[in-house]
Amino acid sequence: MNWTKKDLLGITELSKDEITLILDTAESFKDISKREVKKVPTLRGKTVITLFYEPSTRTRVSFEIAAKRLSADTINVSSSTSSYVKGETLKDTAKNLESMQPDVIVIRHNMPGAPHMLSKIVNSSVINAGDGAHEHPTQALLDLFTMREKKGRLDGLKFVIIGDIAHSRVARSNIFALKHFDSEIVCCGPPTMIPPFIEDLGVKVEYDINRAVKNADVIMMLRIQKERGGVSYIPSINEYSTIYGLKQDQVKKAKKDVIIMHPGPMNRGVEITGEVADGPYSVILDQVENGVAVRMAVLFLLTGGEA
Repeated sequence: MNWTKKDLLGITELSKDEITLILDTAESFKDISKREVKKVPTLRGKTVITLFYEPSTRTRVSFEIAAKRLSADTINVSSSTSSYVKGETLKDTAKNLESMQPDVIVIRHNMPGAPHMLSKIVNSSVINAGDGAHEHPTQALLDLFTMREKKGRLDGLKFVIIGDIAHSRVARSNIFALKHFDSEIVCCGPPTMIPPFIEDLGVKVEYDINRAVKNADVIMMLRIQKERGGVSYIPSINEYSTIYGLKQDQVKKAKKDVIIMHPGPMNRGVEITGEVADGPYSVILDQVENGVAVRMAVLFLLTGGEA
């Protein structure tokens, strides 16, 4: 199939075939990062702007590397060094950037829906790199890519998400993505961190981490979203870590070939121990590596590339 969408704003807008197309395209790009010369001329002459209103390491650098490996010109704009500090609105910033004729604008913003608004006022393709607690589509895509790479499939898996699910855009996007596949999704965390009516999305809720991880194929740990008030939903960090932190004892209850994931940044000793994060079941660094290939695929498809 050919890609027809102008933007990538959320997983909810993608079909199963479109998700599969992105993953297959990313698979063909992954080898580029392992070559001696890590660059192809695919997007030569294209311009990619990253516009980040929230802090980021992995996502921002991953998009920049992805664009450069495809030979696109990249410009990075952060809120602290932009006219935002002088009172300029996102709309005016977008219109000014659009007048410079970029091909793609990658935006991260603390307000849900900001990328959607941006996509309506610019002709450039817009990629949502995280909007508030709403969605983070490319993170979910790289997570699915990693699961498929390690497990050989996306159907028939038990996928367990543990942590601050109420404030996590990563959890939402992963749930939306995996709903396209025949897998069991389990959400686990304190009752205050489980969104009401989340079971309406077709997921199971479990409040005991030991029961949640039993026979799990994939365990994804989430950090407490302190910037969104997550700490106020628990009695203390120590108590949370004791009850919901992933330790070696819990890993033993999962399947023997379980993989441990984390979207980052990690808070070692809180939601996950160093022993587990660095252990043989961890694919956390594989996620980071795969993020480059997935974002290369997204940039390629949005700018007119064909599978």
